[in-house]
Amino acid sequence: MTEDQKKNKYSIIIPTYNERLNVALIVYLVFKHLPDVDFEIIIVDDGSPDGTQDIVKQLQQVYGEDRVLLRARPRKLGLGTAYIHGLKHASGNFVVIMDADLSHHPKYLPRFIKKQMETGADIVTGTRYVKGGGVHGWNLMRKLTSRGANVLAQTLLWPGVSDLTGSFRLYRKSVLEDVISSVVSKGYVFQMEMIVRATRKGFHIQEVPITFVDRVYGTSKLGGSEIVEYLKGLVYLLLTT
Repeated sequence: MTEDQKKNKYSIIIPTYNERLNVALIVYLVFKHLPDVDFEIIIVDDGSPDGTQDIVKQLQQVYGEDRVLLRARPRKLGLGTAYIHGLKHASGNFVVIMDADLSHHPKYLPRFIKKQMETGADIVTGTRYVKGGGVHGWNLMRKLTSRGANVLAQTLLWPGVSDLTGSFRLYRKSVLEDVISSVVSKGYVFQMEMIVRATRKGFHIQEVPITFVDRVYGTSKLGGSEIVEYLKGLVYLLLTT
């Protein structure tokens, strides 16, 4: 581990809702893949009725309350506000945002950190759409919809990033605070607005190829209205950035 790495601390924010079956595994895998890194995991749970918080409390007994932080909210309040809530409790100078459903494998975290250290990037984002990246577990229709939505956004917005709707990213904490304060979108469009705003503000963004795996346990949170929301968000960004 380099001197610079010793100085850095990474706050990993993981929003949860009904992730009882996944949360212990994701925490275990983060610890497994970051053995020599100073980090904390901040679980932002939105009042899951399935006992997710009970599992997190057990994990705190195993790993320590300074390494696994439970910062619960009373009910579902949206993804963007979950990150803002987590940020308030983050003590690291870098912040990772990732999903709890194992679609984002913690094995990529060392690559994110390495890429940031090598390039001095403000943001490192995982991408499914370059060589070495991909999607596993989606049917052809979902792949085509996702790819089509991404190409449409690329064409209209010119963000300079290959994967706009991905939600596996490493940010300098100060950059995340800056970008998130100017974002108004909710839900599916939130991640896209985050990266578009970041490019417009001139932040240095790098990419790491990842394979996105469709959720292992539980059901997808995305409903049938996601495409409509996406298109509305695209128009909004086109008009405001």
